[in-house]
Amino acid sequence: MATTAKIARNEHRRRTVARYAERRAELKRVIADPATPAAERTAAQLRLQKLPRDASPIRVRNRDVVDGRPRGYIGKAGISRVRFRAMAHRGELPGITKSSW
Repeated sequence: MATTAKIARNEHRRRTVARYAERRAELKRVIADPATPAAERTAAQLRLQKLPRDASPIRVRNRDVVDGRPRGYIGKAGISRVRFRAMAHRGELPGITKSSW
C-alpha cells in the first residue's frame, strides 16, 4: 500500500491539472497554430513554462483506487493487477472468469 502522503500529493496534482487545463490548452493552441507570429508564439511558450509543474497532466500517476498501488495499474478496472486477480477469483468482477484449458 502506498503512503498516505503519496496518495494525497497525487490527488493535489489532479486538482491542479483540472484548475489549469483550460489555460494550458489555450497556450498550446497558440503555440501549435502555424499562423501565429513568432513573437506571440514565444510569449505563449514563456507563459506555458511559468505555469506550475504539477499543472501538466503527465505528472499525475495512475493508482489503484483501493490502496494506492502505483504499479500494475489496469485502466479499465481502475485497480492494480494484484487486486484485479484477487477480485476476479472471488467473483466480484462481472464478466471476468478464470481461464483454464
